[in-house]
Amino acid sequence: MKNMPSLRCALFFLIGAFSTTTSQAEVRLPGFFGDSMVLQQQKELPIWGWADSGEKVTVSLGDETGTTTADDQGKWRVVLAARNASHQPVVLSVRGTNTIELKDILIGEVWLCSGQSNMEWTVRSSSNAADEIAAADYPMIRHIKIGKRPSPVPLDDIKSTWQVCSPATAGSFTACGYFMARQLVKELDVPIGLVNSSWGGTRVEPWTPPIGFQKVDALQGIHESVMARTPGTERNQKLASKHIADIQAWLAAAKVAIADDKMVSPSPAFPSQLAPFKTHQDPTMLYNGMIHALVGFPIRGAIWYQGESNHAEGMLYTEKKKALINGWRELWGQGDFSFYYVQIAPYQYGQEDAEILAQFWEAQAAVKDVVANTDMVVINDIATLGNIHPPNKQDVGKRLALLALKNDYGKDVVAQSPEMESVSIAGDSLTITFKNAGGGLKTRDGKSPTHFELIGVGSNGYQDAVAKIQGNTVVLTSDQVTKPTAFRFAWGKLAEPNLTGGTGLPVGAFRGGDEPDPMSQLSVDEGFRLVYRLDLSKLGKTVRYDVDNSDSIETFGQITYVLGLRSDAYGDQVVKVTMDAFTDDVKKIGIPTASSGADFQTNLSSMKVESTVSGIVLGNDITTGNIEFWPNNYGPDNGAKVKGASGRQFDFGDQKGPPKDGYGSMQIHNFGAKQTIFAINHWGNAQTADIGIGNSSGDNKDWTFVGNAKSYSEKTLAIYVK
Repeated sequence: MKNMPSLRCALFFLIGAFSTTTSQAEVRLPGFFGDSMVLQQQKELPIWGWADSGEKVTVSLGDETGTTTADDQGKWRVVLAARNASHQPVVLSVRGTNTIELKDILIGEVWLCSGQSNMEWTVRSSSNAADEIAAADYPMIRHIKIGKRPSPVPLDDIKSTWQVCSPATAGSFTACGYFMARQLVKELDVPIGLVNSSWGGTRVEPWTPPIGFQKVDALQGIHESVMARTPGTERNQKLASKHIADIQAWLAAAKVAIADDKMVSPSPAFPSQLAPFKTHQDPTMLYNGMIHALVGFPIRGAIWYQGESNHAEGMLYTEKKKALINGWRELWGQGDFSFYYVQIAPYQYGQEDAEILAQFWEAQAAVKDVVANTDMVVINDIATLGNIHPPNKQDVGKRLALLALKNDYGKDVVAQSPEMESVSIAGDSLTITFKNAGGGLKTRDGKSPTHFELIGVGSNGYQDAVAKIQGNTVVLTSDQVTKPTAFRFAWGKLAEPNLTGGTGLPVGAFRGGDEPDPMSQLSVDEGFRLVYRLDLSKLGKTVRYDVDNSDSIETFGQITYVLGLRSDAYGDQVVKVTMDAFTDDVKKIGIPTASSGADFQTNLSSMKVESTVSGIVLGNDITTGNIEFWPNNYGPDNGAKVKGASGRQFDFGDQKGPPKDGYGSMQIHNFGAKQTIFAINHWGNAQTADIGIGNSSGDNKDWTFVGNAKSYSEKTLAIYVK
């Protein structure tokens, strides 16, 4: 009797083992195949899933049947013939060792809906929600919401449930998708399936597959990072093998040390490049968990509403969208399926410079010009400036539907917002000709067009323009700009312009012409040669100059620094400082990074200062100049005993300290006037660098800790020698 528990355990183990080795796995479909789903019309219909290796699987859709056998991995796939849309439901059945039967399947149009919170935004959170939900009796619209699931590796299955549109269900649908689908149902009278894979607050990178990054030159850094973390890749294996070799070498050395009663050195750290991505904001994580399993499921196209979380990146976003769209398309194997997206709305974005969002709108608009079969919806007329989620999703959905109706379904409708076709300049006026004007330009309120600005040589930045509509053109003039060279429209984060096409579609932010370079306002003295030129938006621990002629410079006796800034708040600001050379090493006159070896805190016996900024003390022979160029951290103590420096606030007399590769200071001062002429600090992070001309208005006159770099739409440093 004492042996009974052991016998019972052994018996149960044998029964379990026998059951495991003799039972067969059930035939299984992906978890997003379900009752009430919509399958794409006019495309071959692949049906796939899993079963035991070698198991025969029969698939039937209505009166069509196909048969296959599961492969060595237990995967099977049957491709059924394309069929036209129909209101008549059909049954999808799959038979193997078991039978799966999915009912109420419709054939129609399927759209993937993806992006961040404005795509996830529901009908119940939209304008006029109660009435919209009560009227949502559209059983031909079907919706499936993909669960939020990041993953460091591609997942082959997704489980979710299709819902038939009704007042009981529509409130939880993606509002952009629902209002688009409602318009399509009315116009086309076909079933519409919405596959809603969206997640609020997400960046574009996590939605992008590796192959998307691989094929965009500007994103090779991201691709290399992904490959390092992907098992089986050459990059991953090389890093892993090196780490293993390092560990083995350490083990051998550690054993020797222990045997000799010596200290054991720390073991090699696990390489951070090999550590798997962890968050839903990391590259590929949402593609892997929320898109990959859908790849191959036939769709007509995709709609996308995202960008708020990437909005400070300017034209780099265009490259990231190229990676997303082309990556999806290549993996889907459906050619260049349609991709329609929403330009994000005007919004406050705190104290951020107003032009940052305008530059992002420009980057969004550029996508449709460089990626085939894409188009953009403009919504600057339905914004809520204090709410990043405009509740009017009805117009968003309708405008998305117009693009599909025109481009995918051959309807004769005006779908695109008016765009610039050409620009011409004659005397003191500039004329913009538009395409897609919808029968002629107009304004929503019947007043003159707003939010146009002009710039010209000597105009000190952009000036408000008077705009007059003449058919499909707008003519601009300004009393402040006698010779215009360029214009811009709606160029600010709070811009809600009134210009539309004849059908009411709004005109989005854009600019044209040739902007004068802020730097050109101050000419460089004769005989000086350009050594370095740098767009300061490219600052970083490693500085890569746009122009670097230092290798061709042998000797020099004078140096000129020119800093040009452009911002919405202050217009164009330029300062030029010329001084006797403080070093004979041309490699040390640029940004004083740790690698450059530059380290100077010295007075200047003769300094020439010119500037367009009021308040700057100008002069040709200023004897009270000094520089503080170093890569170090620094404090406000006046260690160099600079006359007039406070010793309590950061100004023209600071004390450098460790570490050597620290915060960093590149400052030129006139200590006699207690004035910073210009400062570039903390260049290790381009977005939070400190940049300014003249004294900062804060406590620290030398701009330390201001972190204002992103407040400038343009920022350029040029360095010359003679």
